[in-house]
Amino acid sequence: MSFTVNVKEELIALSTHDKAELSAMIKLSGNLGIGHQGLTLSLSTENAKVARHVYELVLTNYAVKADIRYHQKTNLKKNRVYQVFLERDVEVILNDLHLADSFFGLETGINPEILSQEEASRAYLRGAFLASGTVKDPEKGKYQLEIASIYSDHAQDLAQLMQGFLLDAKVIERKKGTITYLQRAEDIMDFFIVIGAMGARDGFEEVKMLRETRNDLNRANNVEMANIARTVSASVRTINNLVKLDGVIGLDNLPADLQEVAVLRLAHPDYSIQQLADSLTTPITKSGVNHRLRKLNKMADDL
Repeated sequence: MSFTVNVKEELIALSTHDKAELSAMIKLSGNLGIGHQGLTLSLSTENAKVARHVYELVLTNYAVKADIRYHQKTNLKKNRVYQVFLERDVEVILNDLHLADSFFGLETGINPEILSQEEASRAYLRGAFLASGTVKDPEKGKYQLEIASIYSDHAQDLAQLMQGFLLDAKVIERKKGTITYLQRAEDIMDFFIVIGAMGARDGFEEVKMLRETRNDLNRANNVEMANIARTVSASVRTINNLVKLDGVIGLDNLPADLQEVAVLRLAHPDYSIQQLADSLTTPITKSGVNHRLRKLNKMADDL
């Protein structure tokens, strides 16, 4: 089950029957038609539970029983598409939700009353996500939450709603419509708080923290391996130079301080600079050991 489906099922389980939620779902997934008795309204979704939720929203708020139909997609995914179909009291519902325009269509923006009320705004965002929202699984590493709108001004209003909750919402145009989206993990988690999906918020944060911990460990391991590689490379060069010095002038002929470091390095090629410093007869700093090794390397280079 995808992360998006988990979030939607959590929202449905909240058992809210807010009209603002229904308004968003009609705006984003509704289509108007003409039937024998006047206007008809159908809402489409690939999620059976979302379809049932729409049915219950209409029944609870308007005492109207809708039909739930479905058909099979013909594409490769072959998902079922569920349709909640209403053919009576459609005008009453649209007028009550301030959705109908003067041309028997749907208003493209969001009712100002919803924009000005916090709880209505929360419910509207909840309905918008249920209707056309998606969120990338945080396990995949790229954080993105999107709500698709047919109308550009509606997408802008959705962004305004989110921004009212201090979320960094942005809008982008795509071929099939306009997308309102969030990209920062913190904004996505805060969005879940706004719409009441606390389980999704906690699950998202847990995955995010695990990924960041893994990344930190990988970075630390990479740094450690790089340091080891540099140490080994430097040690091999120094040992080759010490062998060269011993063959040409003899280590016994080196100054006492350089001789001790040279003998210690040859005896312990795996020692770190700190271990060499601590093993000297008179321990010195790492900087002091490095200085002596540089002198030995230069002497070998000058031969």
